[in-house]
Amino acid sequence: MAAPVSFLVLRACILGLFHVEATPDTLSSLDSSFCHGGLEVIYPELDVDHCLIIPKGREVREKVSTVWKAPQIYFSGAHKKKMYVLVMVDPDVPSRTNPTSAYWRHWLVVDIQGDALKKGQIQGTTLTDYHPPTPPQKSGFHRYQFMLFEQLPDAPVSLTGREKSSRGKWDLQDFITRFDLGEPVATLQFLTQNYKD
Repeated sequence: MAAPVSFLVLRACILGLFHVEATPDTLSSLDSSFCHGGLEVIYPELDVDHCLIIPKGREVREKVSTVWKAPQIYFSGAHKKKMYVLVMVDPDVPSRTNPTSAYWRHWLVVDIQGDALKKGQIQGTTLTDYHPPTPPQKSGFHRYQFMLFEQLPDAPVSLTGREKSSRGKWDLQDFITRFDLGEPVATLQFLTQNYKD
C-alpha cells in the first residue's frame, strides 16, 4: 500500500498539483522565483545569496533591524567597465495584505562601479541612505527586495524633489522607465517580520 501512495505523491509533485504557500519556514513559489542573477547581500551574520525567510528567533531578526548597518553587496557578474544602480525596497508597507504605501525605498545607490561590485564593494553615489528592515509589529512578513540595474553610460540618475521628500509610495516603475534601466540584471529578496512578533 505504501508504494502506490508514494507514487501518487511523486506524480502530484511532478505534475505541479501541490502548491506550497509560505509558512514560517518555507517560501511560496512566487517569492522564491523572484531571485535571479547571482546577487549576494552580506550582513555580519547573514549571507543572503538566494530568496529566503530570515529564521524565526529574535536574535537575527533583531540584528538586521536594529544593529547591522548597510550590507556588503557582491555581484560576480558585474562588468568591470559598466555602472550599476542598486535599489532596495519594501513592497509590503504597511502590510502585505494592504500595501498602500508601497514601494518604501530603503536604499538607492547609483553610479556603482562594476569593478568594485565584483569585489563586494559599493562605490557610487548614494541617493537614499540605507534604512534597515523595520516591519511594524503585527504586520506579518515583509519582502525586502534588492534589484540591480545596469546604468546607461553618460546618463545621470537622480530623484525628483517629491521623491526626495518621502521614501514611501515610491513609483519604482516610473523611476525605472525615466532612466531607461530596463529589466534588473539581478534580484534578491528576503522575508522577515518584526522581531517582537
